[in-house]
Amino acid sequence: MATRYITTTIPYVNADPHIGFALEIIQADALARAWRLRGDEVFFNTGTDEHGQKIYEAAVKAGQGVQEYVDYYANEVKKLREALDLSNDAFIRTTETYHIEAAQEMWRKCDAAGDIYKKQFEGLYCVGCEAYKTIREIENGHCSLHPSLELQTIAEENYFFKFSKYQDRLLEYLSRPDVIVPEWRRAEAIEFVKSGLEDFSISREKKRLSWGIPVPEDNDQVMYVWFDALTDYISTLGWPADPKGTFKKFWEEGHVVQMAGKDQVRFQSLMWQAMLMSAQVKNTDQVFYHGFIISDGQRMSKSLGNVISPYEMVEKYGTDATRYLLLRHAHPFQDSDITWEKLDEWYNAGLANGLGNLVSRVMKMAEEHLEGPPASLSEEISEATFFSSLSDYQFDTVCEVVWLYINGCDQKIQMSQPFRLVKEDKEKGKRVIEELVIQIYTIANMLNPLMPTTSKIIKDAVKANKKPENLFARKE
Repeated sequence: MATRYITTTIPYVNADPHIGFALEIIQADALARAWRLRGDEVFFNTGTDEHGQKIYEAAVKAGQGVQEYVDYYANEVKKLREALDLSNDAFIRTTETYHIEAAQEMWRKCDAAGDIYKKQFEGLYCVGCEAYKTIREIENGHCSLHPSLELQTIAEENYFFKFSKYQDRLLEYLSRPDVIVPEWRRAEAIEFVKSGLEDFSISREKKRLSWGIPVPEDNDQVMYVWFDALTDYISTLGWPADPKGTFKKFWEEGHVVQMAGKDQVRFQSLMWQAMLMSAQVKNTDQVFYHGFIISDGQRMSKSLGNVISPYEMVEKYGTDATRYLLLRHAHPFQDSDITWEKLDEWYNAGLANGLGNLVSRVMKMAEEHLEGPPASLSEEISEATFFSSLSDYQFDTVCEVVWLYINGCDQKIQMSQPFRLVKEDKEKGKRVIEELVIQIYTIANMLNPLMPTTSKIIKDAVKANKKPENLFARKE
């Protein structure tokens, strides 16, 4: 039995939740559920990032007070728990008092280490990234990640963090082969460090941006949103006071996994790790970076009309089907092209015609020909590939493993034709049906982390020896 901590990134609350974050949080939930199935003790964290210039400007544009604005969108993110059937243990908001106090303590610890200083600075600032951009991050005069936004030239006096001081220690940290998944993101991080680290600004003048956590001992400055937000990974565990011992148990003594999008490498595996080194806190054990979800070859945007909302997916397909569609058909590491047409096709093939049809056929035969459920039902998942693929973040492969079992059952029905066999040789036919029911139960066990409600429905149907209601109606 292991002790594990897993956290998603925390999305900005300047818009409705998007499908990319839904993918990340479903992946994290599947891992948390699978680890718990194995008997591991798991703490699963998510939440919202509620400070910074983007949020302040969005609230002003909406004609709302900033706190009112962030309260609304934080609640929209929080509703994902029910919509996607999540099992998170904590939901942190960076406007909560305990987090603000933790972020200020992180500042004090980095300052005590001699890693914070103040200077005049002028640079090109991307509001989309909430960050100053270096020359290597600019393409054709724009931020490479937000080419539609104009970079702002800002000159002000800020506090800086001595990022450059940690170049060698970061390279040592990144030398561990398992510290970043996939491997090429680790190579990307190493290359970034080797090309030279520049100290980064960790504050903003309060007269320009008032919506942020106050810098300790300086009422004229607020914290840079990333310095504030990254601390959520440990403040949610009770750091620094740790009154319940949760931080010690899950961060210091547990295995720490962070989930993030592929554009987060600089922030999660470099800046955050340097901050932890400065504060003398254990570094993250592993960060998994997933790809983006695009549509018809383009990034999703409201102006293009190709945005897919996780809430719309749930409304159309249901919670478990939404989880399945993203886990099986979004590539773990590469970008994935998803459209409503593809979703319909995948839903019908894998669920309506696949899993749903199989369960219906088998349990109908069981209800008609068996006196009760088989005696040899097991709760164990013995398929080694299932857990090994999950450990490697191969969520699509995990689904393929389950669907190989489904296909195997379909082939068994086709070859043995138990619906006919039971009429010709009743006992032999019943044995085949019983074998199929046992396999259905095995499939339900493996579905537990992926589609928890469907798993329970199938297992309950087997135990009751009853055909369940149609699990997945076809989409025309």
